[in-house]
Amino acid sequence: MIGTGPVPHAAIARIRRQLCDLHALLTANGLVAWTSGNISARVPGADLMVIKPSGVDYAALTPESMVLCDLDGKLVDGVYQPSSDTGSHAYVYRHRPDVGGVVHTHSTYATAWSARGEAIPCVITAMADEFGGEIPVGPFALIGDEAIGRGIVQTLAGHRSPAVLMRNHGVFTIGRDARAAVKAAVLTEDVARTVHLARAYGEPIPIPRDDIAALHHRYTHVYGQPSTVDGIDER
Repeated sequence: MIGTGPVPHAAIARIRRQLCDLHALLTANGLVAWTSGNISARVPGADLMVIKPSGVDYAALTPESMVLCDLDGKLVDGVYQPSSDTGSHAYVYRHRPDVGGVVHTHSTYATAWSARGEAIPCVITAMADEFGGEIPVGPFALIGDEAIGRGIVQTLAGHRSPAVLMRNHGVFTIGRDARAAVKAAVLTEDVARTVHLARAYGEPIPIPRDDIAALHHRYTHVYGQPSTVDGIDER
């Protein structure tokens, strides 16, 4: 029961506020249209998650409209029904305990790659930094149950990428928290656009595997500020 036990009401309220703010970043970065797309966040220390409600306009989202579900995707608390992708988000959380946030978008350039069923090759240093290699393609799966989540987990196994292009559908990203997953979604669209333009003018030059590994290690272990510095996105 929320408000008692190890998950105080205040912690869930804080996550709801954070998710409301993060959904605004999806529209600000042009990653979603109308009511498509969603973000969820795991509730630390509990088998719970908070997710966007289904079919609600982004401009109408409030902290109170965010929906609390268990990790089987069942509604626990909220005035709306949860996203149609709830079952897949829940599947990711159950099978990836390291994941604290999941984002789904239909961003234009990245979704175009998914429509071709083609991974985005690692041909720019920004990709090596954030994704540690190509952005892989996951299988086609219907919306509404756990099938998409299963495809996400299976595809990202063994990959450093926090993003997957689900074929004929769109982008799913994961992160240690919801903000990290949103960052991955923003950068997925950025590199998808850049690599698309590069291919329009010719064949992009691949980055050697050892250099990709070195760039990714520098970015994840050296770049940025210590996590103790307030107000800094350390990675």
